[in-house]
Amino acid sequence: MAALAALAATVGGLLRLRAAGAEGQWRRLRGAGLLRGLLQPDSATGVAAQRRHVAHFTFQPDPEPQEYGQTQKMNLFQAITSALDNSLAKDPTAVIFGEDVAFGGVFRCTVGLRDKYGKDRVFNTPLCEQGIVGFGIGVAVTGATAIAEIQFADYIFPAFDQIVNEAAKYRYRSGDLFNCGSLTIRAPWGCVGHGALYHSQSPEAFFAHCPGIKVVVPRSPFQAKGLLLSCIEDKNPCIFFEPKILYRAAVEQVPVEPYNIPLSQAEVIQEGSDVTLVAWGTQVHVIREVASMAQEKLGVSCEVIDLRTILPWDMDTVCKKFREAAYGKEELDFGRRMTVFERNSGFKNNTVLQLKINYIQQCQKGKKNDSLQGSVIKTGRLLISHEAPLTGGFASEISSTVQEECFLNLEAPISRVCGYDTPFPHIFEPFYIPDKWKCYDALRKMINY
Repeated sequence: MAALAALAATVGGLLRLRAAGAEGQWRRLRGAGLLRGLLQPDSATGVAAQRRHVAHFTFQPDPEPQEYGQTQKMNLFQAITSALDNSLAKDPTAVIFGEDVAFGGVFRCTVGLRDKYGKDRVFNTPLCEQGIVGFGIGVAVTGATAIAEIQFADYIFPAFDQIVNEAAKYRYRSGDLFNCGSLTIRAPWGCVGHGALYHSQSPEAFFAHCPGIKVVVPRSPFQAKGLLLSCIEDKNPCIFFEPKILYRAAVEQVPVEPYNIPLSQAEVIQEGSDVTLVAWGTQVHVIREVASMAQEKLGVSCEVIDLRTILPWDMDTVCKKFREAAYGKEELDFGRRMTVFERNSGFKNNTVLQLKINYIQQCQKGKKNDSLQGSVIKTGRLLISHEAPLTGGFASEISSTVQEECFLNLEAPISRVCGYDTPFPHIFEPFYIPDKWKCYDALRKMINY
């Protein structure tokens, strides 16, 4: 607060200088970085306003949905508002609370809701994330629907203990006598072009290590509304991360009435045969551009998957094995046992070798039927991309699982294109983010492996 007060005083002084006509001092100060960041040069001076292009992606709207009735053009924050409005109207026990939500929130996601539903259902809290989540747990335990807002995902860490040790374990520790499953925690997430180290983080991997909660990240307004309504109605505590760079950049047709998109189901946005590209949130739009570049420049067909739910994630869509009904459980288990026997004993003969050949032929045969296997078994190559740092990011979990499940099908090492293992930078953000050129370069290396 002291820093904000000092900043406000500095800006106020600069504005007073200009108003007083101190042109000499104004010209000297106008070149300062602070002034360039906060004020636009007077158009009368003839100096063109400098525009900083921060978006590292092009938003690609989905086709207008037809199955949910009337639609309306909404950006992402308006779709969030619509979902919250639907929830408050449907559920008289639902309450929304957090820092500044009463007047609409810093990103305007709750604008107008207090006026419509009253100050007892949409209200501000003290600046205390641990208290916000702790209060939400208490509300949910009573049977009401609690929708908590953490103003930035970067500030969710003071509430980490409440989420991981209380909310996630409440049902388990009571033997299902009590639970706080009607708790949903919303938080703006990811890079925004100028957020630097405290307003740009993607902390989903921290919570993916915690059984008992669900973690969801949408890519668009349509997805955001359907997934948020599913989180609110789900009987498990959910963390809903909202890509804040998309709040206004993403615009598409969204149904006015409530609808649900199932959790823990990834979506294959684009089918392909050569490489599988997996991402979530904003990064989905990056890999969609990469898929187009790969087709145009390399003639490579990419399958694009939006994971949507980080925990529990959809392993089947990405890398599920052949259904036992297709080949028979006994045959598959026997083939696996023979492979393990050969590896452990060091013993080889024609019988064991033939069993391995038969097993691999079954796998290859399964490639021809898309309904029987996940994407990576079909394509043989996988690239995963997210904004969070590389080490310990959720791409590591996906990569490990795919290696265990699809080892015989892989044609190249799995590639992870992620943020660097550094704090999120400010002026160097364009170099930090995993943009389409980094992803394209990694894809090209996979194809040439």
